[in-house]
Amino acid sequence: MKQKLIFLDIDGTLTEPGKNVPPPSALEAVRRAQAKGHKAVLCSGRNHVMLSPLLQYGFDGVISSAGGCIEYGGQMVYDCPMTPEQQKRVLSVFEESGIYRTIGSRHHSYTDEGFKEFLAENAQSQANSELLRWRIQLESELNIRPMAEYDGEPIYGMAFMSCGMDRLRRPMEALQDEFHFCIQDTDACGIVNGELMNRAFNKGMAVRRLCQYLDVPVEDTVAFGDSMNDLELLQTAGVSVCMGNGSAGLKEIAGLVCPPVEEDGLYWAFEKLGLI
Repeated sequence: MKQKLIFLDIDGTLTEPGKNVPPPSALEAVRRAQAKGHKAVLCSGRNHVMLSPLLQYGFDGVISSAGGCIEYGGQMVYDCPMTPEQQKRVLSVFEESGIYRTIGSRHHSYTDEGFKEFLAENAQSQANSELLRWRIQLESELNIRPMAEYDGEPIYGMAFMSCGMDRLRRPMEALQDEFHFCIQDTDACGIVNGELMNRAFNKGMAVRRLCQYLDVPVEDTVAFGDSMNDLELLQTAGVSVCMGNGSAGLKEIAGLVCPPVEEDGLYWAFEKLGLI
């Protein structure tokens, strides 16, 4: 088989949501694929520091902040944090609208005070996987700091959580010229969560940028994802795979749906696609 460039989302794809240790079967699949000459790249909405626990596993490249930062072989390929003016607008309009914010710079993550309590109060909302994901991450070793500690360092994006769509109307009107709102499924309690992404990049653009850098045809790429922030990733790649635990909307556009990662889904897909 011709050498492939494999892109792997993390939460819900390479690992169970909020965890930093892939199951042995997933790591074995990646290692066997690399041994056959394929290259494996992390491709996550997490900022660099939040995905750093996974760097020990020997991936060939890292795409963080949903495409805002691309690194390969220890070299910086692309780096696009918000401008100071963008940061000021984004932070203020979300705060004024009463929406919980979690922002990520390269080295730190910050979240609004009261967000953890909000999650605990809404823990019964099982329909929203993102809610569970953020609750786990906030209580884990990822060290998300209080927003009061944020000192203005450049940020790449924002995850947000709102009590209903009404609160999002003003931010969407004010920011839609420069930012895309990736809305996850609304849960049974009306909680809306998603990610704010600079229109200058997304995971699909990141695939094309890295392919251009490496002189690899886009058709020789394989992408794995589970949520709607992986939409452009799967739309762009030559072969697209959605996890069995993934969003219904993503499954509709994927070329292949595999079992969940905790059921050895990645290994199953790598084997089926002839990557191992």
